Formats: sequence, structure tokens, C-alpha cells
Amino acid sequence: MIIVAITGASGVIYGVRLLEVLKEIQEETTLLVTEPAQIILEYEMGINEEYLNGLVNRCYSADDLTTTINSGSCRFDSMVIVPCTMKTISAIADGYASNAVTRTADVVLKERRNLVIVPRETPLRSVHLENMLKISREGGVILPAMPAFYHRPEKIQDMVDFVVGKILDVLKIDNHLYQRWQGEIP
Repeated sequence: MIIVAITGASGVIYGVRLLEVLKEIQEETTLLVTEPAQIILEYEMGINEEYLNGLVNRCYSADDLTTTINSGSCRFDSMVIVPCTMKTISAIADGYASNAVTRTADVVLKERRNLVIVPRETPLRSVHLENMLKISREGGVILPAMPAFYHRPEKIQDMVDFVVGKILDVLKIDNHLYQRWQGEIP
């Protein structure tokens, strides 16, 4: 099972596309969406949480600290926070588990499972970098939403698929969402 959390940063399209691909390949998923993310989903994409619920096996409130995924005894493989706010990164880095997103991330790190964080902020302050370094040192993967251009994207979807493909690569899920570098200029 993969837990996907969408927090209130711009770039919710990455989280939505990840959920769509995971559903296509029939990967079991659980979803957490913060309140600010719900607002941004509507603003940036014109979709609501109901659409997302149709993409996943289960959905929990990001405010519910009583869910099974908040316990180390819950069996799941990975967690992806996409996009991830700097507030969420700060809370994870400092062990401040105040909601289901940060508590589940805390479980992932303490149980040595896969945590992939996709920050969506620019420019970055030193404290942002320090917080990401803390998480990286504990085994989390920091995967900024930085699309490449060597595959000559023609539309936004091509750039989104590049980032989502990289997330799937880290999770060791085979995908063909982007053209991989061939070692020479095409």
C-alpha cells in the first residue's frame, strides 16, 4: 500500500496525476488531503475531494490522528507527500506530528519505510534546506518538482508526467511516463 498526502502547496496536479497512474496500475492507495489542499485543488484544477476519493482505496481526514496509518503496526510500504508545503516539511523534520500527514510521515521514518517528499516552493530559505536535509538524513527522499526538458515536453502534462515518473522510479514502480535520457543529445 502507498499512502499519498496532498498538502496546501501549488502543484496539486502532481498528486492528482500520481493517484491516476497508481489507480491505472491497480496499486493499493490511501489518501490524505489537507484543508488548504482542498482549496487549491478547486482553484488550480477545478476538482474536489470526491473526484480523488474515486482514485483511491481509502481516504482519511488529514486531521484524524486515530486512523490506522498513524501507527507503526499498520502495514504499508511507502508514503508520498505531493506537493509538500514547507510547513509540513518543518513539522516532519522536527518530529511535530500534529496531524495525520505529519504523524504518518513520522511513522514512516521511525519504521524505516519509504518516504518521498515533493516540495513545491521557490526560492528556498536556508531553513527550508536544513529541514529537507534533516529528513534526508533519516532516510526520506526529497524529490523537488523540477521537470526536465531533454525529452522536449510539448504540453504541461509532459512535464507533470516527468515528475510523477521520477516519483514512481523512487518507489521502484516500472513506468513509461517520460522518455529517459539516452546518453546523447537526440
